[in-house]
Amino acid sequence: MAEPVDVLKALSDHGRLRILKLLENKKLCVCEITELIGLATSTISSHLNVLKNAGLIKDEKEGKWINYQMAENPDPFFRELWLVISKQLNLDSVVAEDKQRRADVDRLKICSSGKYAG
Repeated sequence: MAEPVDVLKALSDHGRLRILKLLENKKLCVCEITELIGLATSTISSHLNVLKNAGLIKDEKEGKWINYQMAENPDPFFRELWLVISKQLNLDSVVAEDKQRRADVDRLKICSSGKYAG
């Protein structure tokens, strides 16, 4: 179980909240998340580490990709908070745009372009 301060820290950044919303219903690799959020790969990796250390997401290797997804059994404190936060984020225009773009993101095109090395 994560410490409440770790969960709160993980939830204290709009970028990390956007990542969580993207991962609610779909596994994504770093390149896809970077493409959707529009931050540097190093920043996305840092955000993913904070989320993972708080127990909110997990990763899973699939071929050459590492897929990130919401944790199956996150901290009960997070589950309660996420119900409220997620509803509020559904009203955020940036999050809505992320969700729309997520449907069209194509890891093969992104990763083969070399745009996000690392």
